[in-house]
Amino acid sequence: MTVSDRDYRLISADSHINEPPDLWLARLPSRYRDRAPHIERFDEGDAWVMEGALDPINFGSNCCAGIPAAERSSWITWDQVRAGGYDPAARLTEQDADGVDAEILYPTPRIGNQIVWHVSDPEFHVACVRAYNDWLSEYASYAPDRLWAVALVPNVGTDVAIAELERVRALPGIRGVLIGQYPHGGDKISPEDDPFWAAVQAARLPVSIHVAFATEPQGDRGRMKLTGSTRFYDVPVRITQFVESGVFDRFPDLQLVLVEVDSSWTPYLREQMDDRFKRANPATRPEIARLPSEYFSDSIATTFITDPYAIVNRHYIGLTQMMWSSDYPHGGSDWPESRAAIDGYFGGVPDDERHLILAGNALRIYGAPPR
Repeated sequence: MTVSDRDYRLISADSHINEPPDLWLARLPSRYRDRAPHIERFDEGDAWVMEGALDPINFGSNCCAGIPAAERSSWITWDQVRAGGYDPAARLTEQDADGVDAEILYPTPRIGNQIVWHVSDPEFHVACVRAYNDWLSEYASYAPDRLWAVALVPNVGTDVAIAELERVRALPGIRGVLIGQYPHGGDKISPEDDPFWAAVQAARLPVSIHVAFATEPQGDRGRMKLTGSTRFYDVPVRITQFVESGVFDRFPDLQLVLVEVDSSWTPYLREQMDDRFKRANPATRPEIARLPSEYFSDSIATTFITDPYAIVNRHYIGLTQMMWSSDYPHGGSDWPESRAAIDGYFGGVPDDERHLILAGNALRIYGAPPR
């Protein structure tokens, strides 16, 4: 069945896979096998061991959907991971249990971020990115009408990023790309990135940022961990960089998707950006063609898991810029009761508006196959 043939009622604009233990061991060139990300057993449970990470990366919170809160643990063993995280056939059964028609698929954040952050060896970095993208494409190609893959973009040079973009757009199942830093490297947007924005615009692939840029190695050692209530802390900075650097003027068809950051804060940011822009001396304010808020309506979309305040204020946010996500199989998910949860806070929303947020916007942004 193709995308055009299926009647989509509920699309998760942000779901996740669980990387299988042999993903990099089996796919990296032989010269990198002894450095490959892999799972090891510890006293507490299993965890990923990745070059450059501060600590082993556990994954219990990344596969605990449907488990009562009192029974959840960040440390588990691999055999406790639900099969759909790595087996696409099982994933379809898990979608059906939740009434979900399709999912847009992202990596486990701390694992994906560690690959993106670690760039001391650019060739190793690119090899890890390519291995992940190949595996994800194979996973999604099992059911391309229901499994929509978002490929990782390397961040060791714009030319390298474009080369991987051109490679993955030819792979089955790829519907978008994910940046964890800017293509040229780092967290400061640059004119060096423009060739990549031009290439991704031409490919008609949306560009995602999942929660936040990867600006440091992954690990728990000696740092305060942010809770899930502060997921939007980084993306206002990225929005400001994209808008004020004029990227959306130069590439008006570029679609930026801010994933798992919720939606209800965006009217405030739009208002404040416009206010500061108007107060600035015209000789010194950003050289952009429109008010900052106007770019939100055309070029910037957000996804939310549970954000009832956003549903109430959906007309201030923009009906075409909001997408629901299940976050499955992570702890933020309501699986297998997503439809009941949605009904709980979509009361009184007209059917056409409900369809846009729950499926229509995802179909518009991700539904067209890349050129």
